[in-house]
Amino acid sequence: MIRIVIAEDQRMLLGALGSLLNLEDDMEVVGKASNGEEAVALARNHQPDVCVMDIEMPGKTGLEAAEELKDLGCKVIILTTFARSGYFQRALKAGVSGYLLKDSPSEELASSIRSIMAGRRIYAPELMDDVYGEENPLTEREKEVLELVADGRNTKEIASQLSITSGTVRNYISTILDKLDVTNRIEAIKQSKEKGWFK
Repeated sequence: MIRIVIAEDQRMLLGALGSLLNLEDDMEVVGKASNGEEAVALARNHQPDVCVMDIEMPGKTGLEAAEELKDLGCKVIILTTFARSGYFQRALKAGVSGYLLKDSPSEELASSIRSIMAGRRIYAPELMDDVYGEENPLTEREKEVLELVADGRNTKEIASQLSITSGTVRNYISTILDKLDVTNRIEAIKQSKEKGWFK
């Protein structure tokens, strides 16, 4: 019997996924969570074989939970609406065994779980095309500056937090806009969010 924990913040979808997987003869849903923290706690308590989780959940995201679950020996399948290369790259780094899109046929989930239990990795084909063409062009420091901008910090606050001058912050921002080929900070933040590049 394959023991499964599901984490999904939309209640109706959580219930539907649970019912669907419980219909399979060789699967049993041993826990349902509505956020990443609950998923990690359930996985520690129930020691499931597989944890199926959404990415964007309150508190702890599915990717953060996946990073923690790596040590438990529980295989993680990300089930999301977002075909974003940045999310996919983070998921690969977190060692997830599967990354499926929610608009896939429902029988695909059960067969993917069986394949993953047999040692395979299953990734939505749409993502495989993106992953090679969509590297984040920003350096670690530039990412840090853009994340602080996205948090609503002004140039002076960013300079103080990173122990650099305001002029250096402005240079970083100018470089970020050039690299992302956008005209202002809001567009830079929007593009980074859409591509899943923010932590």
